[in-house]
Amino acid sequence: MRRSRSISSRGRARKKKGMMELDITSLLDILVILLVFLLKNYNSSGVVLNVPKGITLPNSQSSSVNTSGIIVQVSPTTIWVDDKVVLESSNDNLSKDRTGRRIIPLFNELVKKKEIIKQVEKTSPNAKKFSGVVNLVIDKSIKYSYIKKLMYTSASAGFGKYKFVVMGEE
Repeated sequence: MRRSRSISSRGRARKKKGMMELDITSLLDILVILLVFLLKNYNSSGVVLNVPKGITLPNSQSSSVNTSGIIVQVSPTTIWVDDKVVLESSNDNLSKDRTGRRIIPLFNELVKKKEIIKQVEKTSPNAKKFSGVVNLVIDKSIKYSYIKKLMYTSASAGFGKYKFVVMGEE
């Protein structure tokens, strides 16, 4: 015998199957694992730091996180301010002032950055206040006398608080 192939009989056959149940426990497990992974790898300081190839950072056992501020990176041949090359030291004597304590291109760039921050502070009510913090990323082969010049230049430009960025233990 032949079955009846009417349209009405097809609809009844589909309705008899009912709703398919979905097991979501494995989906929840995946979401929890993903949440734990993201929380573990979240950078709460908000500071993104690009270390140029010419800089080898000294090691540290400290676990404190640096704060936001202007980033000054120093290699034996180059100085960057917020990833912008300020000085390539082919002739070191031309870049210093009369006393030899202040690095003029670095000073000029830091003063520009300070003026920009102050301008944003005036125009936007929700802007962060000028903190005067400079993050120093300095190659470990740089001599202390040069670090003193960097600090003196930063302080004379209005950045009197220093944070030294070092390589932590992994």
